[in-house]
Amino acid sequence: MRFTLKKQERLKSKKLLAQLFERGNSLTQFPLRLIYLKVEHASNYPVQVAFSVPKRKFKRAVDRNRIKRLMRESYRQHKHILYKNLEDKYILMCIYTDEKEHKYVDIEEKIILLLKKFIKKIN
Repeated sequence: MRFTLKKQERLKSKKLLAQLFERGNSLTQFPLRLIYLKVEHASNYPVQVAFSVPKRKFKRAVDRNRIKRLMRESYRQHKHILYKNLEDKYILMCIYTDEKEHKYVDIEEKIILLLKKFIKKIN
């Protein structure tokens, strides 16, 4: 498996995002929240994912973008955890909930725990 995050793996559809927030379930592993929904999307990938950092907690776009970049990178490095355990297709939204920025190591650890918790929940 290649450790890439292609455009088709990112969740961009407004319709799917609306469905996710309307009907999705969530898991929390502080400082992250994962909202997920089983869907039938046309992507070749089993998971489409989006990342979000609230403007209310981080006023400067530079800070929000840095945290999103850290979350994307740790997801990209560890998405194999999901891919080897999923049969159905899911859409995911990973939201940063803390008011202060954490180091990459902390975010990576929480992403791994969150992905494992998600796999355990759906199986």
